[in-house]
Amino acid sequence: MEEPCAAGAAAPLRGDAEEPKQGSVLFLGGNEVKSSAVVKYSSAPPQAAFARLQEKTDLKLPPANWLRESAKLGPAGTSILGNSKKSKPFSSFGMAYDFIDSVGNDVDVVSDSENIKKLLKIPYSKSHVSMAVHRIGRTLLLDELDIQELFMRSSQTGDWTWLKEFYQRLIDQKWQRKKKSKEHWYQKAILSKFLYYSINGDGAAQPVPSTSKQHQEGPVAGEGDEAGRASWPAPFEMPSSLSEDPGASNQGLKNDFVRNILWTFEDIHMLVGSNMPIFGGGRYPAVSLRLRDNNKPINVLTGIDYWLDNLICNVPELVMCFHVNGIVQKYEMIKTEDIPNLENSNFSTKVIKDIAQNILSFLKSNCTKEGHTYWLFKASGSDIVKLYDLTTLCEETEDKYQNPFTMPVAILLYKVACNMMLKKNQNKKHYGTIRTLLLNCLKLLDNGRHPQIIASANYMLSELFQLDEPKKEDSADFPINGNSDESYSEEEEEMPDSDENGSYSNSSDPPDDNKAVAIIKSVGELSVPEKYKSVHRIRPSCAFPVCHGTEERCRLVLNHVLEGLKSVDSSVKKEGDLPAADPSTPIPLKYEDESTSGGPESLEKQMALFLDKMGSFQKGKHSSQSGMIPGSWQYKMKLQLILKSSRAYYVLSDAAMILQKYGRALRYIKLALQCHDTYCCLCGSMLPEVLVFLCQCLTLCGDIQLMLAQNANNRAAYLEEYNYQTKEDQEILHSLHRESRCQVFAWATDLSTDLEYQLSVSCKCYEAAYEILLFSNLKSQNPEQHIQVLKRMGNIRNEIGVFYMNQAAAVQTERVVSKNVSTTEQQLWKKSFSCFEEGIQNFESIDDATNAALLLCNTGRLMRICAQAHCAAEGDFKREFSPEEALYYNKAIDYYLKALRSLGKRDVHPAVWDSVNWELSTTYFTMATLQQDYAPLSRKAQEQIEKEVSEAMMKSLKYCDVDTVSERQPLCQYRAATIHHRLASMYHSCLRNQVGDEHLRKQHRVLADLHYSKAVRLFQLLKDAPCEFLRVQLERVAFAEFQMASQNSSAGKLKTLSGALDIMIKTKGAFQLIRKELVAETEQISKDKSPAESVSVHDSSAGLNKEEVLKLLGIFESRMSFLLLQSIKLLTSSKKKIGGSSEEEAAVRTNKQVYSLLLRATASKGLSLLERTELMLTLLEQLSPRSEGGPCAQ
Repeated sequence: MEEPCAAGAAAPLRGDAEEPKQGSVLFLGGNEVKSSAVVKYSSAPPQAAFARLQEKTDLKLPPANWLRESAKLGPAGTSILGNSKKSKPFSSFGMAYDFIDSVGNDVDVVSDSENIKKLLKIPYSKSHVSMAVHRIGRTLLLDELDIQELFMRSSQTGDWTWLKEFYQRLIDQKWQRKKKSKEHWYQKAILSKFLYYSINGDGAAQPVPSTSKQHQEGPVAGEGDEAGRASWPAPFEMPSSLSEDPGASNQGLKNDFVRNILWTFEDIHMLVGSNMPIFGGGRYPAVSLRLRDNNKPINVLTGIDYWLDNLICNVPELVMCFHVNGIVQKYEMIKTEDIPNLENSNFSTKVIKDIAQNILSFLKSNCTKEGHTYWLFKASGSDIVKLYDLTTLCEETEDKYQNPFTMPVAILLYKVACNMMLKKNQNKKHYGTIRTLLLNCLKLLDNGRHPQIIASANYMLSELFQLDEPKKEDSADFPINGNSDESYSEEEEEMPDSDENGSYSNSSDPPDDNKAVAIIKSVGELSVPEKYKSVHRIRPSCAFPVCHGTEERCRLVLNHVLEGLKSVDSSVKKEGDLPAADPSTPIPLKYEDESTSGGPESLEKQMALFLDKMGSFQKGKHSSQSGMIPGSWQYKMKLQLILKSSRAYYVLSDAAMILQKYGRALRYIKLALQCHDTYCCLCGSMLPEVLVFLCQCLTLCGDIQLMLAQNANNRAAYLEEYNYQTKEDQEILHSLHRESRCQVFAWATDLSTDLEYQLSVSCKCYEAAYEILLFSNLKSQNPEQHIQVLKRMGNIRNEIGVFYMNQAAAVQTERVVSKNVSTTEQQLWKKSFSCFEEGIQNFESIDDATNAALLLCNTGRLMRICAQAHCAAEGDFKREFSPEEALYYNKAIDYYLKALRSLGKRDVHPAVWDSVNWELSTTYFTMATLQQDYAPLSRKAQEQIEKEVSEAMMKSLKYCDVDTVSERQPLCQYRAATIHHRLASMYHSCLRNQVGDEHLRKQHRVLADLHYSKAVRLFQLLKDAPCEFLRVQLERVAFAEFQMASQNSSAGKLKTLSGALDIMIKTKGAFQLIRKELVAETEQISKDKSPAESVSVHDSSAGLNKEEVLKLLGIFESRMSFLLLQSIKLLTSSKKKIGGSSEEEAAVRTNKQVYSLLLRATASKGLSLLERTELMLTLLEQLSPRSEGGPCAQ
């Protein structure tokens, strides 16, 4: 049960509210009845103490203050005393509009207290009951349906004829208007006079003698038949206010009650309107005042009436004034809890509670369709209660707008949905309920008559779908199909149907009742406890639709947006010059190819126009082709709908991008930007969030264009995706084109086949997004967006720079005839360099050191391409390393060093750090190699060149990391080995060519030996460079031979020879690798069983250059033969002179044997490469024991 204080505090104040009051639990006749009442609103003045009238006061005479406004009565005047039994036909709607929070969820019933009392008295009363019932959520709205009044109207206007005919055919064939008796008006008059006397405590109001009997005879002024008649609106009238603002309109329906009370009776929550006058005085702060004829005893109906009035208004005491023929006799005070036990008026409160629960269950179980008007009818004197669905009956005969309840119900459904939408983020389980309310509202409305509400309802329906939420929420945080209809379900456990509940069946008894939805066969059943307890629980299908993906969710949104746009467009007067658009004709999506696109240059103009237009939006310029008036509801609603569609298309584009459907993604972002374009044309001032969203759209468009450029192979598929259009998209586009045909973003969304153009478009998209952030001062409020845009700008400029750099390299490769660098190449270099420079600035502005380093690295690569382009085109014999080459290589080195400084240390990004180091090492190595191979002797001395080569090679070694384990480690080891080999060769060459300066010769000899040994050690680590290893070892042997030539003593020569042979023996590992490769190749050939063809020795296997091996093997055999011969000669001559030791004799024998075998092998021309390799391994094996423990390279 709701806390009274909370309910009271939440009430809207239409006037001076009374203090909320809470009722107490009443124990009456052994029956416990729980009742509490909270005044949600009151327009009554502070309670006036009632004046006890003197005995014999004649109530037939009017008091002096009769029907005049009184300070005690407040401005409400006579309405506070007009406790009319007649309820207005739309009274519940007036209350529902005022207390929209309560409708649909917390409250079971909204109605006039008179209607509530009438329903609860059904088993006791023979009088007729006629009420209209409407369901909004779990709330039922009850209103009196005055058949007599309706049919009187029907006779005058021709409306409601279908209901009149139905009534006469099935219920009362001889219907006629029943006039109210003279007695009726007499009783109302003396009651009114009595109440005016009762507020006259100071005796100022004296009876006024009258010469006529009009007051006694005629009806009370203002309460006559015509004046007091309920005000029925026409079946359909479009109030002018409604066409402007649905939120402000209650369709002329007002909440005319003095009090609106939230009454809880047992477990039933009711919002009740009451006009009962309440007075102060007596033992309690509030009493109700009643006038009774002493000659007529109080019956049960009157007792229930008084008791319920006091319960509803939470009045603890009743004061009754008895009269005879208008002459006051006496007063009597009765406590509210004693009313059920009065003589002649004895009734059980427990039975009243059962009646209330049964009627509510009956109505809730059968009034299941939201938006339908149900008619609860009991004929006078009958025990049968019938429920009809008037909406269905009306639709069978005439259009639905013949039902005057249609508009109030539709507006109430709309208002309840609006109210729940304001709180939609608090509880997503209500999404299904809101959607059901809106869909039911739309069913009741006609587009031609209610375009605004239809447009607004469709917009709210589209708002229910969260476009920006993560996909996982579809099943996790969002109970789409779970308890979304919880607000409609009753709290009792569901009970199975049983035979005793057969009263709900539509079986006709009498046979004419087949039109009734449900029948209560006897009013006596209502007194049976829980007779109708939740037999059919209300379970409407208000589950939120399950969306199985982003696309489906967006399509639902776009469907509602389209319906809203149609409503808006239909309500705007069509301009005569507006071109008629056929929604079935697709609007072409422009396709660009190389022949028509103006290239990147034309983009500059389009961008300038775009930014100029964006600037004009900031100044407040706007225009509409359809003639919509800025500030009108059509204008405001269309802006919202267009923005929603733009967001939906953006989400669709993003989803397509993730799926790599780039053609579809470009189509959707084109539609999103066209929506935004129209929004810009209409809107006078752009909101910051709209501008931020535009930036997101342009950024995504840039991403898509980049992906299209990088995936040119699937261009045909992308083009097909791009040109496909749904009917829904076409219709939305036609609605957009009613307002604007400008193509502000056309440059961004064309699908081109030119790679350069696509990259340029992508770049311009990012630049446009950045410009918007800049001139809108949104950079500081959206730092993340700003960083993302700058990152993408840096990235696309890198892509374009690489594109131009590769083009330049291609042009350079094709250049054969021309000796000089072409103008085209130079232009491409400038474009590439400019892009890299701008990209570096972008990354540095957001402190992105890693990406800045990568772009600096690419700039270095560009400088190397420039250097390569300046190679002289003459033959290699004339070639010299040019100053231009040196200039560009040094520039490249500068950029690589900047990249390293940008990173700072390896920990920042190890992969990038290693890459930059490798490129830097490569640049130094290339420069040194070119200087060494093509020495610029015409400009520099040999010594200076050697010094520069040495320095460059050592720097290359510095940046070549051979120790760190990585994929690049073998490359680094090979590079380092090659550098040492080249340096050793250079010092070896210097030693050969140098004369004099013994110190320098000795230094060169030491350096040559050092670098040779380092080269050997590094080549030994590699398993795929046997040829390089052999070459280095052969050079070492040649170095030894050169040294031996300058030696004079035999011992010295013999030692050098022995060292040279040791070097040759250590090549055994290289020959083993060569043999392994050759064996593998032979096995592969035999396995393939190819035709017997001679395999040329020049053919290369996977990792072995046979020609190189043959050449090296020939040199190796020659040098080995020479060394063995020299060794034999020296050993033999020393033996003759001094007598050789046994070791020397053994060495001579071995050498002679090996020399002999070698001579025979070289003389034989029929040996294959594999056989020669194996023979060489055998000979080296024989020589191995001579080695003094030096490990052989394996």
